[in-house]
Amino acid sequence: MFNIPTPFEIALLLPAMIIGFTFHELAHAYVAYRLGDSTAARQGRLTVNPIAHIDPIGFLALFLVGFGWAKPVPVNPFNMRGDPQRNMMLVSLAGPAANMVLAFLFAVLLGLGLANLFPYGHEIVNRIIYINIVLAVFNLLPIPPLDGFKILAGLLPPSQANIINTLEQYGLIILLILLFTGVISEILSVIILPVFSLLMDLATGISVGF
Repeated sequence: MFNIPTPFEIALLLPAMIIGFTFHELAHAYVAYRLGDSTAARQGRLTVNPIAHIDPIGFLALFLVGFGWAKPVPVNPFNMRGDPQRNMMLVSLAGPAANMVLAFLFAVLLGLGLANLFPYGHEIVNRIIYINIVLAVFNLLPIPPLDGFKILAGLLPPSQANIINTLEQYGLIILLILLFTGVISEILSVIILPVFSLLMDLATGISVGF
């Protein structure tokens, strides 16, 4: 059963959640805009303001049940230049990629000792690194409505992509079953912990160098 974090734990987690969700959704909006679709831009999603990206209910659910969501970025693939399937793959990939870049950058900051410049900085940055890895890996799972499903569809030939797209209507049900049976937790732990350890080793290596 998921344990509700204490107010102190929530305070340490908040920066990680806000940063992770904000830049994940911003990356989706930015890549869509660069490819020619201004739908998200017109709705004010090309911003680092977390209010534009965070869904209050989804954000609260993170702390209550351990599973949450942000506001989906509206995308119209037919406004983009080129192949719509390829473009949707790139837009979908942008969110998890942004989270991994953030995890790497904060690992560098940790190694440089900059996290120690403010109270509980080390603990907060550790959580920023970990949560961004979680967001990246979780969203890369090839299950609708996660980004990984659209990435998989973009990699497949159109005929095969059309076949798996029929699963999209059942995606949320499949996702919830896998979440609450613990299957996804088992899958994620196999990937997330080694990646987190790798970035911690990077931080340690940088700190030794200085």
